[in-house]
Order: sequence, then C-alpha cells, then structure tokens
Amino acid sequence: MSTLVKSKTSPSLRSMMEDFWSPDRFFSRSFPDTFLNAPFFNREFLPAVNVRETKNHYELEFAVPGFKKDDFKVETENGVLTISAETKDEENYKKEEYTRQEFSYASFTRTFNLPDDVIEDNIKANYHNGVLTLELKKSGKQLTAKKAIKVD
Repeated sequence: MSTLVKSKTSPSLRSMMEDFWSPDRFFSRSFPDTFLNAPFFNREFLPAVNVRETKNHYELEFAVPGFKKDDFKVETENGVLTISAETKDEENYKKEEYTRQEFSYASFTRTFNLPDDVIEDNIKANYHNGVLTLELKKSGKQLTAKKAIKVD
C-alpha cells in the first residue's frame, strides 16, 4: 500500500517561467513520435464537412482555412466526387547575420459517392473565409422509395 505525502515545496512562479523560456526546453529534449506525427506538423488531414440537403440541391461545407482558391481541385468521375487541395509556402527572412526559413505544407483529399439524383455537370464551388462550399444540383428525378423484397 502506498502512502500519499503532501509536499510543502512548490516551484516559484519565477522558476516555472525560467524553465518555460529556457532554450534547453525546446532544443535539448527529444519530442515523442506521437507529438511529431500530430496533424499540425505533417499537415495531411481530413477536413470537417457539413452536408445539407434541400429540395433542389445538396450543400457541402468544408472547414479548410489557410488555403487559396487556386489550391483546390474538385472533380467528378463515374459518380464519385473528389475534393483535394495542396498548398506550399516558403518564407525567407534575413536580418543582419541571421536567416530564418519556414516551410509550410498542407494537403487533403476527400471522396464521396454521389447520389443518383445529382447533376454532375452542374456542381458549383465557392471558397470564402476558410470555408469551401459545394452546391450539387438535383436532377428532379424521383428516386424509388425503400421497398421490401420477398425472399422465396
């Protein structure tokens, strides 16, 4: 059986701040693999999507901040809708004898099987404030309702 002992010593705010801002905190420790494989490091992710159906169309909204509208590729083939994007940024800053380079890369691909009533030639896409919106017009054809089939 273990005994829990209350410690009367606690680190001072100053020592906690010194530890936080210490360069050793960032450079001498090795990060665990799970941390480096987080989505914000490798930036291959699956964006969240909202799907809404109205009488005349389907609407898909993707949360994809940080992209430009030219980064997106939206295609249909054989009843499958594919949305993908890729962005690469490189910045160079020089100040006196110091150079800092930052590389940024992000990509994703999402695919959806289209309902039979979608008009593939009439899909519209808009990108505004980090949200990609697709409007998929319906053909107006009545799809057959669910029907039970008797097994003989």
